[in-house]
Amino acid sequence: MPVSKADLFVFLEKRGIFTKTLEHEPVFTVEEAKKVHDNMPGGHCKNLFCKDEKGALWLIVALEDAVIDLKTAPAKIGSKRLSFGKPELLMEVLGIVPGSVTPFGLINDTAHRVNVILDAAMMRIDLLNFHPLENGATTAIAASDLLVFIKACGHTPRIVAVSGDLL
Repeated sequence: MPVSKADLFVFLEKRGIFTKTLEHEPVFTVEEAKKVHDNMPGGHCKNLFCKDEKGALWLIVALEDAVIDLKTAPAKIGSKRLSFGKPELLMEVLGIVPGSVTPFGLINDTAHRVNVILDAAMMRIDLLNFHPLENGATTAIAASDLLVFIKACGHTPRIVAVSGDLL
């Protein structure tokens, strides 16, 4: 059974990670999310759950307007050809559904199957916003605390200039 949003917040609190969450109507795309997060400070992000041709899983996290070219990304991150992971695999590994992809889903990846890539441009922003395992809310977290969270989940994130954005 995947971790719930409430359990996620307990996990964060136990590690001294401060977050702030805004509840809103469910959103399924970056465009829909833009309509609900105008009053939230910080960088709003998108998350790409991918699988490469050798079966390795990847979570690429970047600012919502970042351009991620799946043809050039493999050379930047050290993978083979990337395609989007299927919804069933997303649920199996991260315990979330499409439209709710988030690095917070790493709490459910107890087998540590996912390679985590954080875009360098995004990590230059102090405050970042993600869905807290469901797309009816957005949670703000400091970029430094995001790293703490990911490591607490047993993953080793890599910060890579994967987007076409130059900040």
